[in-house]
Amino acid sequence: MAATDNRKTDYPIDDMFVERWSPRAFTNEEIKEEMLLSFFEAARWAPSASNRQPWRFVYARRGTDHFATLLDILDESNQRWAKNAAALLIVISRTHNQAQSGEMRPAYTHAFDTGSAWYSLALQASLSGWHTHGMAGIDRDKAMQVLNVPEYHRVEAAVAIGKLADPSTLPDDLRAREIPSQRKPVSEFAFEGQFKGE
Repeated sequence: MAATDNRKTDYPIDDMFVERWSPRAFTNEEIKEEMLLSFFEAARWAPSASNRQPWRFVYARRGTDHFATLLDILDESNQRWAKNAAALLIVISRTHNQAQSGEMRPAYTHAFDTGSAWYSLALQASLSGWHTHGMAGIDRDKAMQVLNVPEYHRVEAAVAIGKLADPSTLPDDLRAREIPSQRKPVSEFAFEGQFKGE
């Protein structure tokens, strides 16, 4: 039985969408840089308003000097399991664009575009036999300072990438949660004609 057997779709879609999930149990296997760069290549081709490509990724692979720096940006609750990842990423988006006049203007779709780049990366990782887990639990101020992130950029999230390990490797409180999560039905978020619900 596959880990995703508990996920059932209401409409036909490609299996890759339900097979991608976000585990916390990772082996401490290392990832070759060429493999990781192929994930960034997928992100490169994500849709982008006016082709601005506002996404930025700071990464560190296990076994490099930078891994501890990125791990320290995560909340302690995420450090407990992400320490076994093959790579850590900090996802950053450029929040403003420079107009021809030189004025810096808000880029209203920066997070939208960066989200599509992150998802492209996640799907490519999944198709390559790796797993990703996005994290909101990070110290954004620390990331801005430690990673030397310039003005007009925002730290969005972190991502752990790794090979799937047995759930028994996790702390007790996380073990029971180590299954692919369910999703709301389409009817709760797609509305014809006008907004409904919350």
